[in-house]
Parts: sequence; structure tokens; C-alpha cells
Amino acid sequence: MTKTLALFLIAVCCQAAEPGTDSFLRWLDGIAQKQLDVREAGIQAIRDPGAAAKRQEYVRAKILELIGGLPDYKGPLNARKTGEIRQPGFVIEKIIFESLPHVFVTANLYRPDRAGKFPGVLLPLGHWEYGKPAVQQIAGNFALKGFVVLTYDPFGQGERQQLYDRRLGGSLANQGTEQHLLAGGLSVLIGQSFARYRIWDAKRALDYLVSRPEMLADRIGCTGCSGGGTITTYISALDARIKVAAPACYINSFRKLFSGPVGDSEQSLPNFLAAGLDLADYIELFAPKPWLISSTRDDFFPLEGARIAFEEARRWYGVYAAEDKIKWVVGPGGHGTPLVVREAIYEWMIRWLKGGEGSAAEQDVPLLPENALQVTPTGQVADLPGSREVYDVIREDYQKRKPTGHADLVTMLRELVDPPHAAPPVHAEGQAISFETEPRLQINGTLLVPKTQGPHPAVIIVDTQGQVPQRALDLAEQGNVVLVVVPRGLPSNVTSRAYSGDWLPNVRSWFIGRNLPAMRAHDILNAFQILKSRPDVDPSRIGAEASGIAGIWLMMAAAVEPGIARVTVRKTPSSFERAFENPLTRDLHSAVIRGFALKWDLADLVEAERLSWVDPTDWLGHVMPSKGKYTYTPAAQ
Repeated sequence: MTKTLALFLIAVCCQAAEPGTDSFLRWLDGIAQKQLDVREAGIQAIRDPGAAAKRQEYVRAKILELIGGLPDYKGPLNARKTGEIRQPGFVIEKIIFESLPHVFVTANLYRPDRAGKFPGVLLPLGHWEYGKPAVQQIAGNFALKGFVVLTYDPFGQGERQQLYDRRLGGSLANQGTEQHLLAGGLSVLIGQSFARYRIWDAKRALDYLVSRPEMLADRIGCTGCSGGGTITTYISALDARIKVAAPACYINSFRKLFSGPVGDSEQSLPNFLAAGLDLADYIELFAPKPWLISSTRDDFFPLEGARIAFEEARRWYGVYAAEDKIKWVVGPGGHGTPLVVREAIYEWMIRWLKGGEGSAAEQDVPLLPENALQVTPTGQVADLPGSREVYDVIREDYQKRKPTGHADLVTMLRELVDPPHAAPPVHAEGQAISFETEPRLQINGTLLVPKTQGPHPAVIIVDTQGQVPQRALDLAEQGNVVLVVVPRGLPSNVTSRAYSGDWLPNVRSWFIGRNLPAMRAHDILNAFQILKSRPDVDPSRIGAEASGIAGIWLMMAAAVEPGIARVTVRKTPSSFERAFENPLTRDLHSAVIRGFALKWDLADLVEAERLSWVDPTDWLGHVMPSKGKYTYTPAAQ
């Protein structure tokens, strides 16, 4: 990999928090740091291999639980070679295999151009636009040094674009990380993580690698940078066939990551911190096998976070008297693998897989254009007969597991939303109000009171923009007490992402075991309690209104609070099922509840007698005909 190779798709979000979200981020981070404190105390107490083994057993089981387990599939790879390129000293084979039935994986295998048996290296890709050609320098060098190397395109990159449109010659979802986030939202709805499919790809790639006749199957290492470092970390920790690991620009600590750069869906497991985990746990699960951490000084991943992970892992390896098997190397420059890092990775693999025989000095490798390394005839697996995308796999899983009956929705929501039972103290300056919706977390609103004497009917307006809508002014003019409430983390100026929208607060919330829609429903219920406590309000006539995604938060609030007499939602998505039918969605992350779609749908939230659902939409915001008691606005309006 050349040091000038630019990352087209960054695996993390590096933007600073907007002013409107700063207080929410600080509040979330406060919870995260306390969870990390508890974890750290437990790790510090481990001082012998027996206690370490118990921790490893817990970590492995918990990670598999958080991702929803791995696919239960034992079918053939159906691997085939579609071409070959001879380079000085090595050969590149063009390989395609099936990770799951008709889920095609395009790969390049680099092998020495001589007879013999060789150790292997699995080389997962980072988030580069064109996939596997990005790593041909490091893969070619490994082949010249006597390794068999397999690198492959991830979902959403190279020849594996998801939601591929032949008219565009690309994905409807644009960036690969955006494709990951779209799949991530759907996965969470059925109690899984998109990570399970990325790990499964790596596992199947490993299956192919060990099947090669020139392989020494008991000597396999794994390395990758950025998103490839993520997959290196996962597969090394979870698959015993990996004997040496060397992830680059990934290993860090949520001590520094949580309020900074956050990874996309395969890098962000729901309940990860709440379960007592941090990234060092993957290294400690791999111990005492050799693990090399590599970082760069100017990476957006904070160097201090990598130091925290390394120091903890080094102490852990000391429990096994294996301190020589954990190492940290830091190179110059930004996100990537500069020469000093690449040569450190070569040296690490040579040391532990070849007995130290060979030079780690990098050699010149002829670099080929993207199309030369193409495996499929058209450059996209979507053009192959019967090809399936990850969205197809997730939808089919949903359809197989979707129950016919309904569990106790209200009980689940009460636990999730934690409805308040009394009004919080309110600070008012004119019409502007603020209140503490949870300890140390303030949110804002606007209170409009009619000039006439009460008691009045009242209406909660759920606002996401930080502005008083005309609808609120009209309702106040009509004699209603109106409370416009802005739930936590809003307003937000996000985002450069066309479809996943305001996904960052959702991801951070699920790290700590909280649910963003449920927390926003809690905020709405605090607004209800404020209105209910006012002497000028008739508590039997409190209604609430919301539009778009906010309608889902409002319906969650109304599901656990029958005192909300009337609920009106406008242009709110009608069904989670529609998200599985058309995986191109907008702002799904602001609505997902883990596992919800396996038991309920949105129409189950509020009984029809209290609910007025106007102009229901699909997940792209299009008003759609839907079965049920919906109201549609006449076209002239």
C-alpha cells in the first residue's frame, strides 16, 4: 500500500459535535466513562491465567451474543478461478467464492511463483473506494517474502457494491460506509449487528485460504488497516486458525473514542460498553498469541487511546509471561500504513510464522490498475446470475423469524422508556423553558399560554429544528396551552450522509445500552408531566403532535402513557416491514429498537381510537397508500 494512497471512504465520523448536541454528547460520555471504570477495575483484578481464561470465556460469548451469532451455514464455497496475472516473483489469481448461497465474494490470491508450502496471510480491506487493488503493494511484498495472501472486497466496495444500479454504474446509496450503515439499521431491528456478516465473510475467506494446496494451514496471520484492522481484530479473536494478528489504525480505547471518531455499523456493536467491553478485550481474547498494534501519529484515531489499549494488553500478556508477544509500533503521518508500519508488519509475520527467516525490507511491486485485478466479467457481482446482496440475506432472516403473535409491548416499552411519574422543575425565561429530563441533562422548549382563563386543553408539539412552528402558534391562538419540546440531541445540523442521517447519537446511545428513540420518548413524557401539573391545563385533554421520524418517538411515549388523549403524527413511516422491502431508507437510525421488528410493528404502538395518522410514508419520505386507519391530505392542500 503506497503511503500516498488516499482513503476515499473513512471508516469513522470525524466531525465535531454541533453546538445543539454538545450537552447530550457530554452526558452520554459521562455514562460511558463510568462503565469503563467498572470494566477497568475488573481487568485490574485479573492476575493469573485461570482468571484470565474465565474472562476470555465471558468475552467470547458476549461478543457473539451482541452480534446476534454467526450464520448457521455449512454449504460449499463453490470457489473458482477466473484469471491469473504473473508478476516478477509472484502470481495473482482472481478468485470468486460464496460466503452464503449466492452471496459472491471477489478476491485476489497472491502466491510465490515457485513450488513449496508457505504460511498464509488473510488481508481484509479498509474502507477504500475500489477495494482489493488498494493493498496490492503489501500483498505483493508478502508473496515475495514467501507467504500466500488472500485479500477480498468487502460489502459495498470494489466489485461488491450493494444496491447496485446499472444505470448509475454504482450504488444508489453512494459510499460504502453509507451502505454499511443502512444494513446496520436493518440488522439491529432483528437483534443482530452488521458485523456478523463481515466476520462471516472473513471466516469463509479463511476457509478458502486453508484449502489451498500450497498452504501451511497451521501458520496463518491476519493484517489489515482501518476497516481492515476492524475485521482483523474480530476474526483473530474469534477464529483459532489465526495465529498472528497485526491490525493497523484501529486498536484504541473508548476512553478516547466515545466522544471522538465513531466507526460505522460493523465497528459499533450495540451494548458493547454496557456489557463491560472495550477494544483491548479482543487482544486479550487472542492472548497469548502474538499481536502487533500499529498506529500513526496524526491519525484521527487518538494516539493516546492506542496507548491505553497497549498498556492494558501488555499487562494482560504479562499474566502469561508472554510480554514479547505484544508490541506497538507508531509511524509518521495520518491514517494509513506508512513504510515503517508496513515493514513492522512484515517483520512480525516473518518472526512468528517463518521462524524469523527472511528480510522485512519492502521491495518494489508493479502496481496494476483496478480493472486489471477485476474478477467478474463486468466488475460487479450484482451482474452474476442469482446474486444476492446483504440486504436480501437480512430480509430473508426477518421473514423467517417474524412471529405471528405479539408479545407484551407495553411492558417492554416501559422498561426501555422509563416514563417519569412527576413533572421536573422548569426554568422559564419568557416563553423559553428548560428542564432536566434526566440527571445532569437539560433540554429546551417553548411554552405558549392563551390569554384567557383556564383550564385549557393542551398540546405537546415535538420539534426537531429548534424553531416554534406555525402550527403551535395557531393552536395557542385557538385556546390551547402549547408546549413545544426539543428532545435530547436536537437540533442537529448533521449530515453529509444522504440516507443514514443523524446516526451518531444512536450509535453512541446503543454502546452504553440505551435506546435513542426511547430516550426521546422519555423527554416527550416529561413535557406531558409538565403540562399535567399546570393549574391552567385540563389534564384529561392533553394531546400531542409530531411529524416525520419524531412521530415514532411520540407513539412510543403514548404507548406507555394513556393520559395522552390524542396523538397526531404526520408523514411518519408506517411500518418497519417497509424498511426490509426497500433497504434504501432515510434516518432509520433515529427509529431503530433492537429486535423490535421480530415482535411488533409501528402500528402496534398506539390504539387507533387515540391516533390520527396523516399521510403515512415509506422510509424515503414518500406518502404511500397503506392498509389501516390512515388519513390522507387532499392534493389541493
